[in-house]
Amino acid sequence: MTEKTGTFVVTHAEDDSAVVRDVETTQVHTLASNPGLEPNDVLEATVAPDPPLEVTWQVIDVTERRSVDLVDSDLDPTQHATELAADADPGEFIQEERAGTGEIHVFCVPSDELEAAARDVLEDEETIARAARLGAVRVEVRRAATEASSESQDDTGVLSVRYLPD
Repeated sequence: MTEKTGTFVVTHAEDDSAVVRDVETTQVHTLASNPGLEPNDVLEATVAPDPPLEVTWQVIDVTERRSVDLVDSDLDPTQHATELAADADPGEFIQEERAGTGEIHVFCVPSDELEAAARDVLEDEETIARAARLGAVRVEVRRAATEASSESQDDTGVLSVRYLPD
């Protein structure tokens, strides 16, 4: 095997080892040592296999290191996110680029499933990987239930996931 340069998310860290995942290929690399990494750290780095068996890896160069903060916000989705969700059906997903860097993801979900959906987003490793690919350092999850419309008997909720730059 050879060196590999890319963007990696730290998925697990102990005093003497760590596990990183390439955010583009999803390949997992177990590091034979931990150079001070913490879960949710994002590395722009080069890793190389440890000889002779090449079953563990080592970080040989880090060009950038940042952490991604997951924020379970008590704020309602922005007016823009609510407007995006207004014409969507329950279960529908809307994705929009932010001005500059990042993205906004809006989900329309039944109100009784809103809290579980927010937890799923906050606990999903892919949320951090997506933030790493987008260059975001903060993921903010907002939610609010909406009133049932005259056409629908079900209350729906809006779940907004904002991938934000520094």
